[in-house]
Amino acid sequence: MLYEEVFELLKGEINKREYDRYIKNLKYDELSSKSNISIFIAPNPIIARWVKTKYSKKLAHYFEVKTGVKPEIEIIVKNSNINKSVTFIENPMPQPKNSTILNPSYIFKSFIVGTSNQMAYALCESISLRPATEYNPLFIYGMSGLGKTHLIQAVGNSAIQNSKKVIYTTSEQFMNDFTYNLRNKTPDRFREKYRECDYLLIDDIQFLSGKEQTQEEFFHTFNELHSQNKQIVLTSDKPPKKIAGFEDRLKSRFEWGMQVSIQPPGLETKISIIQKKCELNGIHISADIVNYIATNMGENIREIESAITAIYSYSTLMAQEITLEFVKNILKEQIKSQQENITLEQIIKVVSLELNVKPSDIKSKKRNKPIVEARRIVIFLARELTPNSTPVLASYFSMKDHTAISHSIKKINQILDEDENFRLKVEELKSKIVTF
Repeated sequence: MLYEEVFELLKGEINKREYDRYIKNLKYDELSSKSNISIFIAPNPIIARWVKTKYSKKLAHYFEVKTGVKPEIEIIVKNSNINKSVTFIENPMPQPKNSTILNPSYIFKSFIVGTSNQMAYALCESISLRPATEYNPLFIYGMSGLGKTHLIQAVGNSAIQNSKKVIYTTSEQFMNDFTYNLRNKTPDRFREKYRECDYLLIDDIQFLSGKEQTQEEFFHTFNELHSQNKQIVLTSDKPPKKIAGFEDRLKSRFEWGMQVSIQPPGLETKISIIQKKCELNGIHISADIVNYIATNMGENIREIESAITAIYSYSTLMAQEITLEFVKNILKEQIKSQQENITLEQIIKVVSLELNVKPSDIKSKKRNKPIVEARRIVIFLARELTPNSTPVLASYFSMKDHTAISHSIKKINQILDEDENFRLKVEELKSKIVTF
């Protein structure tokens, strides 16, 4: 089935949780759909709104890859209880002739800069103004969900403003375009698209691993563009040397220009990102909710954005005020999955490293003030982040009984209420443990 092939392409580009929660719940209306319009039925407005906002353009693109025709994407919400239908229609905006599909919200102004990404940001901003000078290609690498796609598309959006021709694609799309044109004996059409541009931006290049024929074509495309001083930007989850299944000559070319990594964001950067995302989407949440999301959701910015959207959607649908308890209830499954593998040893390792205390001292009976504080913090975080009971913790730390553990937790809670700097320090430690 055509829509299944389209879903399979989209599945390779988004995280599993989003695919299972949103895309998997869509039903394709085959009878009503035509070549120029594809109709999907969503079970509720939350899923419809999410797909409309995030994936309608990608769905339209993948239909075009498969059929050569870009359809309108129509999302229909049916509620059998009230016998009513609500329709969301996303008319694909005509793209400028000098670009492929780019998300208009992915611009430098909306990117939150911190110590974890400032070098990548500076390099991207530089090549958007001065292409193919010192940094060609620019190779950006880092874990999924840290902002690589935002930056690479920001380069494209900025270049378009300077009247440059931009081609943005994922490695999956590149391979599908190549296969489609190869099958239809139109290689010139493919080469015209990818070799006659000022900027070639390819996301997740690692997925070309093992695809020898596609790599061969990309090798020649790379050489052609580089020889003409056209800017190439690539992203990957690993640096070139560590990508398996690539020819050495390609890895070598990836290293011709500049390689830069994006690291997981610190707590302050995560807080800034959450505040900015809420501001851009007109969502109003309190500082304690922002801190709760930042310290419990890990470092994947895409998952944090998903959490913010879920909070807003459920609040709107249920006409519910966004309180801390409401947010905890909405995010409990996501946070549970973040924390389910945390161990006492991890907590001790992070706390000892950050507070400059030996792990063995934390587990000892030493009473020096820094050691006592570190031990109390470990106990407090262990109760919050792991299923260990107070008797288990008492046994682990060789304490008399569970009342000693309760006393340590009570003392930490008291300091948290009285000392803002101490509270921020504990939240920072918690954030590092969750993303360990």
